[in-house]
Amino acid sequence: MAIACTTNFSDAARRTSDTVALLSRRMNAPLCLIHVVSKTLMRTFGQSVREAALSALQGEARRLETLGAVGVETVLLTGEPEQAVSELAAERGFQLVVASAPDEPTPFRGLGGTVDRMAQELDVPFLVVRGNAALEAWARGERALRVMLGLDRSRPFEVAREWVKGLARFGPLEVVGGRVFWAGTEAERLGLEHPHNYKDISPELHDALEQEAATLLEPLRAASTSVRVRMEPGLGRVADHLVALAAEEQVDLLVVGTHQRKALARLWSVSQAARRLASMSVVSVPVLTAEQGLEAELPRVRSVLASTDFMAAGDRAIAYAFAIAPPGGTVHLLHVEPADATQEELEAARRQLELRVPREAQDGAHQVELSVLTGDDVAGVITQAAERHCVDLLCLGTHGRTGVSRAVLGSVAQQVMARSDRPAVTVRMPRA
Repeated sequence: MAIACTTNFSDAARRTSDTVALLSRRMNAPLCLIHVVSKTLMRTFGQSVREAALSALQGEARRLETLGAVGVETVLLTGEPEQAVSELAAERGFQLVVASAPDEPTPFRGLGGTVDRMAQELDVPFLVVRGNAALEAWARGERALRVMLGLDRSRPFEVAREWVKGLARFGPLEVVGGRVFWAGTEAERLGLEHPHNYKDISPELHDALEQEAATLLEPLRAASTSVRVRMEPGLGRVADHLVALAAEEQVDLLVVGTHQRKALARLWSVSQAARRLASMSVVSVPVLTAEQGLEAELPRVRSVLASTDFMAAGDRAIAYAFAIAPPGGTVHLLHVEPADATQEELEAARRQLELRVPREAQDGAHQVELSVLTGDDVAGVITQAAERHCVDLLCLGTHGRTGVSRAVLGSVAQQVMARSDRPAVTVRMPRA
């Protein structure tokens, strides 16, 4: 792991360099100290400004080596800082770029300063340092680092989680998963009763969201990492709530994933707003990081949902669900009856569902949960059940219709896959 630290030789940049030197020692990571001279200064002062900058860089490097920084290298660049640093990061393969927080906030949210522009250009994790003492204490091995990880079901969250997991290799962490949610949207997604207002959280909704959050954070649970969830119903921008949660939890570091949105979309960027509003250090992890060598954990299948209409293809999906689920895993078996089904019909359907549990699966190797639900939108009921149970995989039977019959009758499996972002396996019957 190689670390780059940008400096403009200000007091804040000097203090950040001290922090990065300790991180370099803790992680045994080579440190590259970077200064960028603008083309205007070069044109105005010529070689003299270059010599002065090189002298200042070399002096900083010697000082950081006395703090324990590993293999300090100095690089002097010319041009716009964000573009020059981004190009160097891509060329050298830095795995983290660090800068000090700007001294003054940017007056207009739509236009970023140097730090914002650098975050937009960099394709590697970017740490903006505020409150150096906590990071330095962790780097010295004096205490655990308190981290809040912005949590949701998205690709940016996944890459941010993997970055935090990598950080845990170098010292103990206390991770708080901060989840900001809109109660009405989540209730609709999970097929639960719609709340009367944004803070009206039913026990069923709270439990479902907490279970989902715990599952999302599971890869972080290790001997050196304590993990818990903090949930907050939101109204307005996610970043405002997330930063407030981080302040309440008194964390040392806020970590968020980012799509690196451009132009007007940046006005709603959680990572950009967090960098500006947070009182603590912030790391933004771009999604592109995952494509450039960030080690990602292989997905684990612990729970599978199989839906059947009691026809051959649906029943075949049940068999595949048990084959896929590992020992100790959970298989949810689901059947959907029409909305106007009678109690007798529901009880009969449950008996039919019980009969479809394979004999080999009755030895206790799997946990089996049966559900008979009602609704005329079968695909919607299945999708919402998958969300409530927070399953890792759906197993769906398909009749294999094509052409006109598929267009007229439709395909429940196809509709489920179109609505759900959870992985799904479709099971077809062998050809006659």
